Amino acid sequence: MADQDTKKAVTIVLGVCLVCSLLVSFTAVTLKSIQETNKREERFKNILQVSGLYQDNNSVSSLYKKNIEPEIINLSQGEVMKKGEYPEGLDPQNFDIQYIAKHSQYSYPLPDSIDIADIKRKPAYMIVYKVIQNSIIEQYIFPIYGKGLWSTMWGFISLEKDLHTIRGLTFYEQGETPGLGGEVDNPDWKKIWVGKKAFDTRGKLRIKVIKGEVDPSSPEAKYQVDGLSGSTLTTRGVNNLVRFWLGKHGYGPFLERLKVQR
Repeated sequence: MADQDTKKAVTIVLGVCLVCSLLVSFTAVTLKSIQETNKREERFKNILQVSGLYQDNNSVSSLYKKNIEPEIINLSQGEVMKKGEYPEGLDPQNFDIQYIAKHSQYSYPLPDSIDIADIKRKPAYMIVYKVIQNSIIEQYIFPIYGKGLWSTMWGFISLEKDLHTIRGLTFYEQGETPGLGGEVDNPDWKKIWVGKKAFDTRGKLRIKVIKGEVDPSSPEAKYQVDGLSGSTLTTRGVNNLVRFWLGKHGYGPFLERLKVQR
């Protein structure tokens, strides 16, 4: 009788464990799908925000699909890659920049002498986003990232079709000090970037985040952005990462190709 009770108890326990395992597996799969969808929607939202196209009352996915076209580029050569040329595991719709930046298959060590953004490894491939309206390319959106005081800051910067004028800048992930370096998320500060010139008429990279406030009477004002009050190192980090990614070791080769094609 005792043996039967023991077997019955074991059977019940095993049955409960099996049911629980199935429930956990089902929940994990379901949540993963939801998380991936939310992550994709958040990326779409940030891209639309930096382009100035985001609207609260519109579907983010629909607005993105209507106006945005992603492309993978060979970063060092600045060439747009065709679908059949994509390295295994990469595609424009699910391009994970943080994964690419760390994976040895898709990135390589960057010498300290040119690593002003302190990213350590340079992606061999990157994604860029074309903003297309009425069949005309109106903007180019570029992912950017680099070290601040406490964290790696991940964001986007958008250039108008003239390839000189900044349309917007945003950071979607950062861990800087709230109220100080964390002000990179302040809408008022991000508005300062709109209309600034990243390059002069000769194509020289001129944009700079300065310490303190920009003197509006200065001829350099159109190339300068106010620094973050009380956050010198975060200010320096933003300046360095923007200049790195728009420079010759970042999207420079791609921008040069665009200028030749115009």
